[in-house]
Amino acid sequence: MEPKSVKDSSITVVQQMTHQDANLAGNVHGGTIMKLIDNTAGIVGVRHTGGNVVTASIDRIDFHSPVFVGDLLRVSASINYVGTKSMEIGVRIEAENFVTGEVRHTGSAYLTFVSLDENLKTKQIPQIILETDDEKRRSCEALQRKEARLHALEMGKVKCKI
Repeated sequence: MEPKSVKDSSITVVQQMTHQDANLAGNVHGGTIMKLIDNTAGIVGVRHTGGNVVTASIDRIDFHSPVFVGDLLRVSASINYVGTKSMEIGVRIEAENFVTGEVRHTGSAYLTFVSLDENLKTKQIPQIILETDDEKRRSCEALQRKEARLHALEMGKVKCKI
């Protein structure tokens, strides 16, 4: 299994937000954005593995500013870290007012995907080739998040007295 570069699977999806995407406040519903995040990250996972992937966890989603009806929502995703059978994919969300040209960084997310074989069992995935300093930094930060998650799982095994 040959390693692949980060850019081999990276993708940006652009979609205009409409009234159907709005919540009661008149902004784009967070759930609509979350679905686009998961779909875009999933495409990256499939492109990297060449097969089926599923969302194992969403480590974090941060919404920095609202997205408005009429904005172009730009969802960019790329692999940050690859383990043996799982990978972290980072997503950056930007909203563009295409009339004024203003672009706002509206959110970020980190998702973990696992690769599945034909029998829905986890399978090994290709490693990544880190070519840029930014890719190396993102991979290091992803490894730190993974270690923090594993530590939290271990801490969860401690019985609390109430």
